Amino acid sequence: MVVSLQQHQTRVPIEFTQSAYETALAQYDRAVGKLKLDDNVVEYMRWPQREFTVNFPVRRDNGKIEMFTGYRVHHSTVMGPSKGGIRYSLNVTLDEVRALAMWMTWKCALVNLPYGGAKGGVLVDPKSLSVREREGLTRRYASELLPLISPHSDIPAPDMGTGPQEMAWIMDTYSMTVGYAARAVVTGKPINIGGSQGRTEATGRGVIICMMEALERKGINNPANTSIVIQGFGNVGSHAALYAQELGFKVVGISDIDGGIYNANGLNVPAVRDWMAKTGTVCGFNGASAVTNSELLTLPCDVLIPAAMEGQITEHNAPYIRAKVIVEGANGPTTTEADDIINDRGILLVPDVLANAGGVIVSYFEWVQGLQEFFWDKEEVFRQLERILVRSYDATVATAEKHGVDLRTGAQMTAIQRVGDALLTRGFYP
Repeated sequence: MVVSLQQHQTRVPIEFTQSAYETALAQYDRAVGKLKLDDNVVEYMRWPQREFTVNFPVRRDNGKIEMFTGYRVHHSTVMGPSKGGIRYSLNVTLDEVRALAMWMTWKCALVNLPYGGAKGGVLVDPKSLSVREREGLTRRYASELLPLISPHSDIPAPDMGTGPQEMAWIMDTYSMTVGYAARAVVTGKPINIGGSQGRTEATGRGVIICMMEALERKGINNPANTSIVIQGFGNVGSHAALYAQELGFKVVGISDIDGGIYNANGLNVPAVRDWMAKTGTVCGFNGASAVTNSELLTLPCDVLIPAAMEGQITEHNAPYIRAKVIVEGANGPTTTEADDIINDRGILLVPDVLANAGGVIVSYFEWVQGLQEFFWDKEEVFRQLERILVRSYDATVATAEKHGVDLRTGAQMTAIQRVGDALLTRGFYP
């Protein structure tokens, strides 16, 4: 029996005032409007280079076959092979994947990695799958991507709903096809099959590195008196919270998909993480007040880190945000209308293409290590990560100050100019 796509792919409703792709294009138009680029270059970079949609079968544990839909979008390969994560979510759409791929292009260019942007996703609730079903889905999706992926053309990585195990399955599927162990075909793998030290913590750690750069420029230099609220407690949010507390900052609010918790005196982050591992949610944690996800974004704090989904900060809640600094741990959490409100209110916003670039930076390290079969220790990984992020933050600030724009526009202008220059140097084929 084959189950129809419509029977199992029920989307979770999310109220967005602007789609992720609309946001990405609006940000792009705003940035290129400040640059003196050839019109042909501007038009070329607006479009994804290629889009791949697949429908594939997976046998469930009860013997039934279900059909699933997956995507892979390459926005650009001007700077090098495409790079980007794969997410499993009921909210995956082609437009979302297009947006994420475009943001990956600018992110890689901003931090000077030899990559273009890509993104992938499968329309599925990963929690509904057994381990065997998850492996079957991952391997079949990977086999559908075989015309696209390789260590020199497109290198996937984990994203929301996926992790090291999924990357191991993708690596093995590709390796069985080509006949040898191809470590560099994916990043974010387990360390025992060629993963990099520090990759799991990289994105969250990078968010806090960028936060500290922002706080220093705001003259806020007392961690014990600096309060942080984090929306999202997955890989990015949890590691950001842990590293922030390790540095002496006070994490006062945390949320997940089910809701949030708040304690003005600070939360014990390792204890919250243990509670979530035990119960599956941060909700109900002892010693904290319950708040909704919408309330969490407007809690009093010095730093707000949206590290969940795109489109969370909108024109409806931006007027009520009480943070002095926003550091985007998620991709596209702020709409363009909200950007304008935040800038008018004098809140410093560190954009996603800079703030959450730690993951792709250490993915690059992992890819290089895999190609060379020469591996670094964690101290070296973190040292190089901080060096690249601080350099990229400085470049963003320099562009923003030169052109009198906010950091998001400055970051995208820096990245777009680099890709545009490379495109002109390579030329248009044929």
